[in-house]
Amino acid sequence: MTAVSPFRIAVPDAVLDDLKSRLRNTRWPEAELVGDWSQGAPLKWIKDICTYWAEQYDWRNREALLNRFAQFTTEIDGLGIHFIHTRSPHKEAMPLIITHGWPGSVVEFHKVIGPLVDPVAHGGNAADAFHVVCPSLPGFGFSAKPTTTGWGVDRIARVWAVLMDRLGYARYGAQGGDWGSAVTTALGALDGDHCAGIHITLAMATRPNVEGKPTAEEARALEGIKHYADWDSGYSKQQATRPQTLGYALTDSPSGQAAWILEKYWAWTDCNGHPENIFTRDELLDNVMLYWVTASAASSARLYWESFGPKRRTAHTVKVPTGVAVFPKEIVTPVRKWMEASYANIAHWSEMPKGGHFAAFEQPDLFVKEVRDYFRKIR
Repeated sequence: MTAVSPFRIAVPDAVLDDLKSRLRNTRWPEAELVGDWSQGAPLKWIKDICTYWAEQYDWRNREALLNRFAQFTTEIDGLGIHFIHTRSPHKEAMPLIITHGWPGSVVEFHKVIGPLVDPVAHGGNAADAFHVVCPSLPGFGFSAKPTTTGWGVDRIARVWAVLMDRLGYARYGAQGGDWGSAVTTALGALDGDHCAGIHITLAMATRPNVEGKPTAEEARALEGIKHYADWDSGYSKQQATRPQTLGYALTDSPSGQAAWILEKYWAWTDCNGHPENIFTRDELLDNVMLYWVTASAASSARLYWESFGPKRRTAHTVKVPTGVAVFPKEIVTPVRKWMEASYANIAHWSEMPKGGHFAAFEQPDLFVKEVRDYFRKIR
């Protein structure tokens, strides 16, 4: 099957009614015993968010906003793939596939698609235009859920290569963060004949290579590695080892699903201590909704099992030009020296002034400028 079919988000009223009922009947735990986030997402904030979600959040309005970009589905390797595909009005535009991660979704890119596709309408130059493709990872959002094992990073990258070919793009660029960085890396390694270059914001697969006293860049990354291992990686271990067990709780409880996701928007963003310093409640809930309405807690978590479980993913050497943006509040900031063994052609390196893990979502203007600056070098 090679058909590409139009798609619009249209959540049934029954799903929304059920959501509100569950939110109104949440069985809450007692409050944390500390005055900060060190025991997890604070009860008061999660209750406030869930009350807003049940009583004020207007999904139909948000749904319309999410539908403003053309969306499609197509079957590749036996699985239905959902994607945004917005073509530029500028005929010389470069095709660009952008990939999200966990706990993100295509919602992350809604503030950057317009400027990337039509730079002239946003104060830019037509020479920087892109045809933008934003797929939902298998098991995430409106993509289908794999019914067999084996859907790891490399398989997803091969599917993305087929997708770009199916859309008629013989030469393209790729960008990604979180799991999107891993998929983008694999895409650059596996489809180098067509992928002209990649741009990433995270390089967790690279290993520290410290000789003597760490440089300031290395010390920053080592501090991030230690903090992640000591305080921030429990979610990953659970999803890598027992995603099914976790799925029962998160699929049944919207407050649980929200807390599981929103804690990471506190931990991984450059938000000065609170997610609502950088995102609106509607933006945060738009992303949570893509997990809730598709019941994809378990299926999205399985990417960790596929990657960190019994079968580890393959290490790649990327020969195509690679661009890297280092956002200061990234989980572990990339280190150029550590990356050079796996990325043979680092053609662009940028230290960003602010921002964290969800770069396009947090700092859309900086993200757009960075993507334009890098891909201008390889058009």
